[in-house]
Amino acid sequence: MEVLLNDFSPGLFIVQTILLLGLIFLMVKFAWKPILNSLNERETGIEEALAAAEKAKADMQNLQADNEKMLQEARAEREAMLKEAREIKEKMISDSKEQAKLEGDKMLKQAQTAIESEKKAAVADIKSQVAELSVAIAEKVLKEDLSNNDKQLKLVDTMLSDIKLN
Repeated sequence: MEVLLNDFSPGLFIVQTILLLGLIFLMVKFAWKPILNSLNERETGIEEALAAAEKAKADMQNLQADNEKMLQEARAEREAMLKEAREIKEKMISDSKEQAKLEGDKMLKQAQTAIESEKKAAVADIKSQVAELSVAIAEKVLKEDLSNNDKQLKLVDTMLSDIKLN
């Protein structure tokens, strides 16, 4: 340190001090303000980016909430549609069953009516045939019986014996 004090020159010290102060003045005037301005702009940009990120996060949460709400509404609508479809299906089935029952009853009544009318027609036909056969048999019997007197008496006796008195 002693060497430094021996080599110390006050003129050099003053010149170096003036140069240092001049350099500081030039730095403050031309470099310091642009550096501070760029730092302020960067800080503002970062704050704006953070604010935009917060806003985007809030928007995303709102969108998620809206999506969830729409999903719940869609599920409710789907359930309502399925319920309505089930009700329509059940109504169609019950209507079809009722209509089939009515048609079955109607067909059964028609079949019973047809059977009854055919039965009456068959009975009438049988009666007619029996009557014709009876008349034909009676005619043959009477022709044969009336021709012979002994047979007539025998026939009357047989008929009288067949008749039971109460």
